[in-house]
Amino acid sequence: MSQIKIAHILHSVGGVDVSLRFILKNIDDDKFENIIIHGYHDTNHNFFNKKNKKLVSYKVPIERNISFFKDITSVFQTYKILKSEKPQIIHAHSAKGGVIGRFLGFILGINVLYTPQAFSYLSSEIKFKKFLFLQIEKFLITKSNYLLASSNSERLRAINEVGYKKNNVILFNNSIQEVLSIKQLSIDKTWPNKYICTVGRPSYQKNIELMIRVVNEVRKEQNIHLVIMGVGHHSDRLSNVQKLIQEYGLSDAVTLIDWTERENIFNIISNSKLYISTSRYEGLPYSVIESLALGKPCIVSDCDGNRDLITNGYNGFVIKDENIEEFSEKIKLVFNDEVLSKKLSENAKKSFDEDYNIEKNILKLQEIYSKYAIKN
Repeated sequence: MSQIKIAHILHSVGGVDVSLRFILKNIDDDKFENIIIHGYHDTNHNFFNKKNKKLVSYKVPIERNISFFKDITSVFQTYKILKSEKPQIIHAHSAKGGVIGRFLGFILGINVLYTPQAFSYLSSEIKFKKFLFLQIEKFLITKSNYLLASSNSERLRAINEVGYKKNNVILFNNSIQEVLSIKQLSIDKTWPNKYICTVGRPSYQKNIELMIRVVNEVRKEQNIHLVIMGVGHHSDRLSNVQKLIQEYGLSDAVTLIDWTERENIFNIISNSKLYISTSRYEGLPYSVIESLALGKPCIVSDCDGNRDLITNGYNGFVIKDENIEEFSEKIKLVFNDEVLSKKLSENAKKSFDEDYNIEKNILKLQEIYSKYAIKN
């Protein structure tokens, strides 16, 4: 039986990059051949398969922001690559990869699986821009384009808002490998032993300003420290967060870490009291999945992705309507109640084992690829 060739198209940063690498390291190399088409400047790391063999990858000028010249160039260069490589299926990841992949899939008659990892129109604070991005999503729906949702919330949004037919929407939850060992920190530890943590760049999506306000509320009754990881890239609201920290006098209560290795992130999460997310939207956030895998209770905002992962009172708490007081009360509850914290921790690990382990879930993705690939 010949291999099925998959072309992955993406701007390979953040959770999108993480998602692809987990797929590549777990998929059956005897059945599937993977090539990657990504941006010039998104990652300097090569892509490897399950056998640790370096995979074929191409660089085109895909960037996060809209650039007419670079986007058109990306389309033409990707077209040439696809014509040469002749994949049986395209997996388009994120908004920019989705636009290029779906357009060229239609032109070339190749089925496309599109994984938004949170729809682009959710990212805009401007109503017209949000409307425009939504219309682009709607325009690119074709019979050969299938929405491969990273969470059930994303699946429902694709059907109810974007306009996909139910039969053209498939669910495959973001998944990771089990974290089997925790390495020692390779950076200096400058925060106290009892702390809470998060991973997220200061941006509209992550809503770190709300998190700072929550910490300020908690500290009216409870001494607490927050460690924020990943503030170094695309952090357009970092100055707002820093000003808010100064305004509330929280300089000694918040640690900002620009960038660090994933091993350090795992160490910091595993030694924290709980994980917190105040996001406005997500696909299915890897940092929360990692926290579940590490047995950490999670207190999260009620948004796409977060609400799919966390069940109130089972493995954490979901807070509606950006309610600062409710966030504060639940943090203090988990922080101080060791019996509750242990129960939530055990259930967090169980949640991961049952639903988000890539070693189990990769079989479902392989079935999806096989079903929608164009047979030569």
